[in-house]
Amino acid sequence: MKTAKPEKKISHILRMLGQPTRVHILLAIGEGEASVCHLESLLGQRQAYISQHLMALRKENILDTRREGRFIFYSLRDPRILDLIYSAAEVVGVSELEDNLEDWAATEQTCVCPHCEHETSPLTT
Repeated sequence: MKTAKPEKKISHILRMLGQPTRVHILLAIGEGEASVCHLESLLGQRQAYISQHLMALRKENILDTRREGRFIFYSLRDPRILDLIYSAAEVVGVSELEDNLEDWAATEQTCVCPHCEHETSPLTT
């Protein structure tokens, strides 16, 4: 099998990031990890819709997964993908990206994954 030309590889990764929902998902995951229910709560999208995008990103080796009980957690295979997104934001003059990420983090979650459940549990305070 022939190795893809560099320009094809580059255009492929850019094509994978060409959907706003995928960029939103990758930014939401950030340098940590997130479950589907967490992303559903955070992004305000249906689980099936988010899962389709996660599957595409995973198939292209952009995301890794880890299982914890009944939850699957997604993380970036290579955190440099965030640098690419931030660079694109700078090129198009988007300056509020950092503010949006802080707003997302401050949003009260209704997620029941072990990470969120642990954070909001009255037993931990």
